[in-house]
Amino acid sequence: MDLSHAALLLAAGLAAGTVNAVAGGGSLITFPAMIGVGLPPVPANVSNSVAVFPGYLASVVGSRADLPRPRALATLVPTTIVGTIVGALLLLATPARAFELVVPFLVLGATAVLAFQDPLRRLVGHPRDLTPRQRTIAVQTMVATGAVYGGYFGAALGVMLVAGLALVLDATLARVSAIKNLLSAVVGFTTLVVFALFGPVNWAAVAVVAPATLIGGYVGARLVRRLPPVVLKALIVVFGTLIGLYLLWRALT
Repeated sequence: MDLSHAALLLAAGLAAGTVNAVAGGGSLITFPAMIGVGLPPVPANVSNSVAVFPGYLASVVGSRADLPRPRALATLVPTTIVGTIVGALLLLATPARAFELVVPFLVLGATAVLAFQDPLRRLVGHPRDLTPRQRTIAVQTMVATGAVYGGYFGAALGVMLVAGLALVLDATLARVSAIKNLLSAVVGFTTLVVFALFGPVNWAAVAVVAPATLIGGYVGARLVRRLPPVVLKALIVVFGTLIGLYLLWRALT
């Protein structure tokens, strides 16, 4: 790896950490950067998943004031771990082409759910109107779906988690974003373990990108706390739409 390659990965890591903390989709910055320095697609995807993990940790630290009590989150962690392992094993064991064609529609669908959150809540019911059992099932389903997606192809994981959780949780968008950061960190740690053991990780690329995502993730999380909810929601919707369209274009070309 020469100096220009290292500079490209460093800049991509800083940008990706910030974007992941604010809206999600930072992997669409680091993944092409890894392709650009010469890594094949599968090692680039695996290395990218490992490299963005520190940024998720920094986002958790930056948004910790908005997290609910640990007891409220404890039941979501096992679901996230199991879902991530399933997704990561799918990545290592199955052809990616079919999933690549589905991913853009998942991202665009999740973005639409967030954009039209209020009408959908009127249609399916507000979280506060659900029984505790119904609320638990809804939240666990959303988390499991997001974790499988994150284990397989982590790009736009934040968009999908925010969209799903905002629909089933009676919480501010800042709190939903903080929960998203924590769950993303769990997904990131799980993929790190699986891919470090079984995946073709390029550790030189990880060594450059990971520290940069750490800085960017903390900055992005602090920024989220200062943004009005309407602005934050608009940013996530815009990011999600652009990411979904980009993935669709890439899958069809």
